[in-house]
Amino acid sequence: MFMALEPLLGLRVVDLFAGSGALGIEALSRGAEFADLIEPNHGARRVLERNLETLDLTERSHVWRVTLPGGLHALAETLRAADLVLVDPPYGGKEANAVLAALGRPGILHPGCRVVLEHHAKDEIPERAGSLACLKRRAYGETVVSTFLADGNPPGGDQEKLP
Repeated sequence: MFMALEPLLGLRVVDLFAGSGALGIEALSRGAEFADLIEPNHGARRVLERNLETLDLTERSHVWRVTLPGGLHALAETLRAADLVLVDPPYGGKEANAVLAALGRPGILHPGCRVVLEHHAKDEIPERAGSLACLKRRAYGETVVSTFLADGNPPGGDQEKLP
């Protein structure tokens, strides 16, 4: 996945559903400038923080305790500054579409921001979610990686205001 996303040099990355931090840490190791890692689970967050400390990445990262998708409003400034948003929600839930819809609302992401969503092949993920347009999908067994681009143009041209 990361080979298809490069170059990452100097990018601001947001890793939603960070877990142990594998995706955010990989982005940092490939040259991303800063990573915001979102993980609501206390145990997973402790592992994530330990991983960042072990790899000496605490100064290039911030760990957030935010429950998704409902807590995305708490990340408004962070999301507007992001160049790349990594979304790896638990399989079998509704989080993938809910987070995609929330990220696609006008004003959440700046035009040109990429959103990479990892989901199950059985999940019905739209080609467009608000201002997000799907650029490509790649299947790896039962896992699909869908890459979206924020273009700032939602269907119908309606520009909503942020809550």
